[in-house]
Amino acid sequence: MTSEPFDETEIEAARKLFAQPVAFMMGAVAIPGLPPADEPEVAFAGRSNVGKSSLINALLTRKDLARASNSPGRTREVNFFRLDERYRLVDLPGYGFARAARSEVKKFQNLGRSYLRGRPNLKRAYLLIDARHGLKPPDDEAMAAFDTAAVSYQIVLTKADKIGARDLEAVVARTEAAIARRPAAFPRVVATSAEKGTGLPMLRAEIAAAWTA
Repeated sequence: MTSEPFDETEIEAARKLFAQPVAFMMGAVAIPGLPPADEPEVAFAGRSNVGKSSLINALLTRKDLARASNSPGRTREVNFFRLDERYRLVDLPGYGFARAARSEVKKFQNLGRSYLRGRPNLKRAYLLIDARHGLKPPDDEAMAAFDTAAVSYQIVLTKADKIGARDLEAVVARTEAAIARRPAAFPRVVATSAEKGTGLPMLRAEIAAAWTA
């Protein structure tokens, strides 16, 4: 596993940043409805039900800012959250299984892809992967799309508390090996648990660094 890239001062600075006021900004159902590309953004992508909303809430120490659901495919808009009146976090529609008509699923998943391709202020995308299952073919397709669009992305393992430490180390190692030759992939993999708080200080520091790069 990769050594710690941030020192205690940077970790603490990121914690303080994420403790600043945050609010839901808007949800866009079409590209023309996106807010102006005038503030740094990071986006969260992943398979339906991977835990995007739960992770966003945990990062921001809020319980229900982002709407979490047990129903796959609940997020059907590009949802924007504004932190400290200067940074944005973006929750993208999930890909993979969703409880909706196929035409509707295609519509909101294409919306997420269009956002990723055409957002000049997007600093990094975070591709969430369930630690219990590792990378799956739909994730490979997502990474290929990121590579083609030259969108920098970082893998974040979710639900890391659901498996043992040795198994988690193995998943991290396999994931790092899988992304080693992908041109747009950021080399560090962050293992997290929204429920237990595992990895959240590190992910906050990663995001803070991306915003200000």
